Amino acid sequence: MKSEDNITHKLEKKYESIDQDIDVHLKGLLHTKPVNYWDYIQTDVLLNLQKPKTDFPDEMVFIMYHQISELLFKMILSEIEQIAQATVKLDVFTEKVQRISRYFDVLTSSFSIMKDGMNVSQYNEFRTALTPASGFQSAQYRKVELASTELINLIDKRFRAKVNQDICCEEGFENLYWQAAGKDFKTGKKTYTLTAFEARYKEELIGFSNTYKTTNLWSKFKELPKADQENPTLVKVMREYDYTVNVKWVMAHYDTANHYLNICGKTAEATGGSEWVKYMHPKYQKRIFFPDLWTKQEIEDWGVNVS
Repeated sequence: MKSEDNITHKLEKKYESIDQDIDVHLKGLLHTKPVNYWDYIQTDVLLNLQKPKTDFPDEMVFIMYHQISELLFKMILSEIEQIAQATVKLDVFTEKVQRISRYFDVLTSSFSIMKDGMNVSQYNEFRTALTPASGFQSAQYRKVELASTELINLIDKRFRAKVNQDICCEEGFENLYWQAAGKDFKTGKKTYTLTAFEARYKEELIGFSNTYKTTNLWSKFKELPKADQENPTLVKVMREYDYTVNVKWVMAHYDTANHYLNICGKTAEATGGSEWVKYMHPKYQKRIFFPDLWTKQEIEDWGVNVS
């Protein structure tokens, strides 16, 4: 008689459940190579993804830094997806948001690699070869925002009070705060950077936004029982995530851009042509994922007392 804990018995049950012959799969193991680190991590592929446009050595730092950031965004999206797709209990919700905050802590602290790890003169030479590409075009970061909060909270502050609270789809997309970074403020004409980004990602992002319309972190939080919504630990981690993303991380990015672009008191234009100072600094847009968790005064002072 086979024990329920016997590994062979468990394997038989597994393959029976999908109408597979366990003997065929076991025979296949005879030909399977052992797993090694370099194949599993795809090291050779990873180390050959850097394609500099110039011969300046520090461009490699710039490329790899952004590639690492994109991997962290993917980790964040994976955690949010797990919350979105299930009925999540308090402890799991809290743990997942804490994980996401830690990923953003890494992103925030890692800006020292950019700020102190590249030669300023090299950067200001090779950056011209990157025009009109811009970090503004990170679709994964846009997805992080869309999956974190309701669309109304990402609307340009100038229009937020005038639009429907349930704004969505095409109308919402045209009024998102980061559109301001890709349009001429006076004429509303879109830059090539924004036009190219929309051609590549607009439909995908609109579809993503629709998917997360009621399953974003803020909406899922508001579905929790009242007692869970008032849980001090969860409220604290939600506030930490909000502040980390929309103030600390943004300001680390802002300070780094300022280090390279504000030369001799003269502010240089970003590669994508955006008015980056007002686009990036949190005091202008007041992006807040979870507005009900902050007091009126805290919202008023959002990003004001940060250098």
